[in-house]
Formats: sequence, structure tokens, C-alpha cells
Amino acid sequence: MTRIGLPVSAVPGVSCKRLSFLAFFLLQTALSQAASDEELFFKSVDDVNDGELRFLTQAPDKPVHHHQNRITIDDASLETGWIHLQQCHAHLDAVPSSQVVYREGFVRDLRVLRAENIGRVWVEGPTVQLKNVSPNALLCIQADTRALSPLEGNSYFLRNGPYMRRFLDGYYPMRVSLSVHLATQKIKFSRITPSAQPGLQVNTSARDVDIEALFEGRLRTEMQFDLVQP
Repeated sequence: MTRIGLPVSAVPGVSCKRLSFLAFFLLQTALSQAASDEELFFKSVDDVNDGELRFLTQAPDKPVHHHQNRITIDDASLETGWIHLQQCHAHLDAVPSSQVVYREGFVRDLRVLRAENIGRVWVEGPTVQLKNVSPNALLCIQADTRALSPLEGNSYFLRNGPYMRRFLDGYYPMRVSLSVHLATQKIKFSRITPSAQPGLQVNTSARDVDIEALFEGRLRTEMQFDLVQP
């Protein structure tokens, strides 16, 4: 079984839950049906990443799973913790069955915006169910998620991840694009962890924070926003 996005059991059909607001991506399929088998077969044991975060400065020859997120924080978000999320998954592995699972109680108004090369897609509770995922599939989702938390000292933090592309005990290349837009004048960007480095680009402006990451292993990000003093 191959898995994109989170830790996974080696037993098909067993789901796991991620601790952040972003989606869990469980690919329920047998080893013989995994679309990534060719890539995995040509990697020696010594080359397989065991979970340690390693940023990549050169993209693989073939397109890898691309996890794209656009987050909007507005005035109401500062009071309630609810932010607006648009999320797309591109270059999905071709599998018979998969699901995107959000943390129950932390998602509302979940709906599918776009689906390509997927036989059937539907929302079921805090999940999006997928059947018959073909090569070059694309899935885009919209929702509100409760993800913004206050900090002492007039600050807020936004934690994302872990992002990962996992097959059994190995981790494989993944691309993450994360854009945070501040539709409020009450806070400003303060810092992000991890900081910018080769393989991780961080661009900031007065109202936007954009991250582009290419990596193997597990990636978690934490952004801090401070209240603007009058």
C-alpha cells in the first residue's frame, strides 16, 4: 500500500489521523496496484528516506505529488480560530480507492471544487471519498477549518503538517506549496519554522506568506503572527 500525506499502516484499509487541520490522504490499495512501485523498485535500501526531513535542491525526473494550500485569515478568524482553506492535490497516484480525511469537529462547509481523472468523488462527513483514481488525477477542495490558535503576548500561530509521501517504511519526494493571505489589518507576519533554506523558499509581503518546498521525510511548519499595535 502506498500513502501520501501521513504515516500509514502497511495493512490496506487501515486509516490514520493527522493532528493538524490539513487533509489526511489514505490510499487504500494492494502493493501490486501501487502506482509508485516503479520508483520504489529502483531505490536501494540505503537510498530510502526513513522519515528524517531532507530538503531537495533538484526535482526528480518525474512529477511528484503536489500538495497545494491557500489559506485566508480574516478578522473573524482572530475571534473564532476558523480560517478559509482551498486545497488541491495534483499528480495523484493511480489507485482504486482513497480518501481525504479532516479532523472531525475542525472542518465545516466541506465541498469539492474540481476533480479530474477520478471516477467518482463525494463528501461524506469530514471526508472526501475517491474511487478509481487514474493517472494525472487532480482534486481541489474548499472548506473552513479551525486552525488558528492564540498565543500569550498578543500573538497567534498556525501549524501545518506533517506533510509526507510514505510507502511502507520509506518516504519519497513531495512538493508542497502553501500560501497564507491576511485579509485583516490586525495582525502581521512574524516568523516561520523551519526557516528559508535550499529546497524551502519563503516569500513574505505585507499581506501574504508563500512557501514552496521540495523534500523527503516529514515536513511541519509553524507560522507566528503578531497583533499590530495601534
